[in-house]
Amino acid sequence: MRSYTITEIWDIPIRINTSLLIFLPILAWLIGSGQQIELYAGFIDGLTGTGFDLSRLLAGTTPWLIGITAAVGLFVSVTLHELGHSWVALRYDIEIESITLWILGGIASLKTLPKEWDREFWIAIAGPITSVLVAAGCYVAVLVAPDSLQVTRFVLGYLAITNLILAGFNLLPAFPMDGGRIFRALLARSRPYGSATRIAARVGVGFAFLFAIVGILNFQLILLLLAFFIYGAATTESRTVLLDELLEGITVGDIMTRDPATVSADTTIAAFGDRMIRDRQSVHLVTDGTGAVVGVVTLEDLRTSRGDDRGSTRLEDVMQDVPRIESTADAFDTLPVVNQSGNGNVLVEKAGEIVGVLSQSDYAHAMTVRRGFQSSIGG
Repeated sequence: MRSYTITEIWDIPIRINTSLLIFLPILAWLIGSGQQIELYAGFIDGLTGTGFDLSRLLAGTTPWLIGITAAVGLFVSVTLHELGHSWVALRYDIEIESITLWILGGIASLKTLPKEWDREFWIAIAGPITSVLVAAGCYVAVLVAPDSLQVTRFVLGYLAITNLILAGFNLLPAFPMDGGRIFRALLARSRPYGSATRIAARVGVGFAFLFAIVGILNFQLILLLLAFFIYGAATTESRTVLLDELLEGITVGDIMTRDPATVSADTTIAAFGDRMIRDRQSVHLVTDGTGAVVGVVTLEDLRTSRGDDRGSTRLEDVMQDVPRIESTADAFDTLPVVNQSGNGNVLVEKAGEIVGVLSQSDYAHAMTVRRGFQSSIGG
């Protein structure tokens, strides 16, 4: 689903996902229903000792006003929660790409994730602390608001309760939620970062299954969505950290394919097929009349050109222009560039000259070697 930027705070784009635009009216209707208003009025009264005139809260269109205001206020609270994470991250000079609000809350996307346990701890816990502070502010506001402002007091009381719930729920050690990241940070004090991540991810997967079971038994769609989100994010994070460990200290130049085969741009597809059999290479650099590299052609490119006349179609018609990366670039940081490339390849340069090509198969080979080497050391 698409996301739309609505504003910027501290140069951080604040985005709203389409799922939230669909969910907000439903949430407003749920909050504004008579039973919910009566239920929360009792909670707020018990918490603050301030009574409510239910006849005024339930009169006419007032429930709709309460529902809309409380729903918007809830997601403003979520934004403040994510800004809490962002404020601490910025103090550590970590850039924030965006804050996105969606059906399950909010996500602050950090450009880089800190591996230092203390930094991750304070960034992760800053969100729940912010929610507790917002809850405290709303609680005080309920106490000082005049009795005549029934709707205002109800909404503030509702936000006080939901912010406490938001803080408490996020502190569950269900990685990658805040509690899971806090859990990983504490684990990383006494063990390698990768090992801490794997333990936290397993606990997160356990919570995902628990949420799924409860969601199915109680017909709670939100819990099911949350279960899928936690499961996917936990397993993805675990794989990413493992990959980072395997590629630690490795540059693009260390794993690239050196001196790749070249082929002229005016070569026909039919002739190139015979050439690939002789060269035994699935990736070729395409050169122009001057010998300059103008693109890359792979076996996959030939497969997608089945409808062409292979006897007359030239490689310049099917080749792809791919990104170029310096040989000294970090291999792990470059992986997203390779994955997003049209055919999964990038050209590698050194001092302005092409010295190799980097593909997903190069990464697979490097990781296989690293795993084998680490296993032999461990054995």
